[in-house]
Amino acid sequence: MRILLLLALSFFICTSSRSQTQYKVLSVTDFKTKLEQDTTIQLVDVRTLQEFTAGHISKAVNINYWGDDFENDIQQLDKNRPVLLYCKTGIRSGKAAAVMQKLGFKELYNLKGGYEKWTVEGKR
Repeated sequence: MRILLLLALSFFICTSSRSQTQYKVLSVTDFKTKLEQDTTIQLVDVRTLQEFTAGHISKAVNINYWGDDFENDIQQLDKNRPVLLYCKTGIRSGKAAAVMQKLGFKELYNLKGGYEKWTVEGKR
């Protein structure tokens, strides 16, 4: 009986934590479309300043995920407006999206494959 109860509790915890991951992962094409069609978008590059300076998507703001002030800096954005996030490959920006979700951001999108995929597909 205890085993069944533990299994049920584990299932509930696992499904609850999955449902909290509400950010969407977009292909380069969908990311570009969203960026072009929604004038309320906030575009955020979470790479380091050195990476950002070497090249970035036009109109992006740089908020370094690894920076000491990331959580404070990210909260300067409007939590009720959509945020498009990207990094080098999509991993850091996914982590940033998870943090932002916990901070109360409502609509988050992560670029699948990150800036590397963006440049390979010629979307600069």
